[in-house]
This record gives sequence, C-alpha cells and structure tokens, in this order.
Amino acid sequence: MTEQKNYIEAIERLPELLKNAVQGLSDSQLDTPVGEGKWTIRQIAHHIADANINAYGRMKLVATEQKPILKPYDQDQWAVLADGKNSPLEPTLILLEGLHRRWVIFLRALPEQAWTKEGIHLENGKISMLDVLRTYSNHGNSHLQQITNFRQKMNW
Repeated sequence: MTEQKNYIEAIERLPELLKNAVQGLSDSQLDTPVGEGKWTIRQIAHHIADANINAYGRMKLVATEQKPILKPYDQDQWAVLADGKNSPLEPTLILLEGLHRRWVIFLRALPEQAWTKEGIHLENGKISMLDVLRTYSNHGNSHLQQITNFRQKMNW
C-alpha cells in the first residue's frame, strides 16, 4: 500500500502545486508555447484538469464494473477547444481542487483487492487500477515540472 500512498499524496498535492506554478503569470505569459509546436502554459493547465477528469471517471468505472471499456480521447483536439485554449485558469484551478479532494477520498477508501481490478483501454489494452493511479500521478507531476522548467528558462 506504500506505493499507492505515495501516488495518492502526489494527486492530493497537485492542485496547490499547479496553482503556485501559474501564480503571477500574465495572459501573455500563459499563452506562450513551452516550445516549438508545443502547448501554452494555459493549455497545459487545462489539459491536466481534462486528463484527471477522465482518470477519475476511468477509475470509478474499473471499481464498479467488470473489465469496463475505457475510451481514449484526443487530447490535442481538446486543447484547442475554447475552454482549453482561451479560458481563464481560475475555474480550472477550482475544478481541480474539488476533483482531487473527491478523488483522494475515493482512492483512500479502496480496499486492497481493488488495486488489481482491470479495465480495457481501447488503445493500451488491459490496465489495472494501480496502473491508472501511477500513470496520472506521474502525468500531473510531469506537466507541473514542464511549467516550472519553462518559467525558470524564461526567468519569469
């Protein structure tokens, strides 16, 4: 359970860390791509929320159904929709805070045997509850690091 505990704690901390990572950035800075052909900081922050909404839903499906189908989504298409490309970050930061509070309550209440339950991801095949937890804990931290590194590079 230690492995799960560490991943759950990372999920619990992410909303506050993301809020701190984007704090004080102007609209112009938020709309700067983090590299050639890459998303902007704004898009990355919104993407974290989109991805984690999907992860939470996937985990609930795995917890409540027998080998549910876990549908992928086109994250690049989501990132160019108005709510992912142009909208203010405040609603997303509030959404993430509430989502992660619920998610952590759900995760901490799971019995040990739930971690081996599986769903079928249409692109990646069988995926266990622990796999989803690991993937999205690392995913959020990876994007957080991407933002932090870019801010340091730009001296913001």
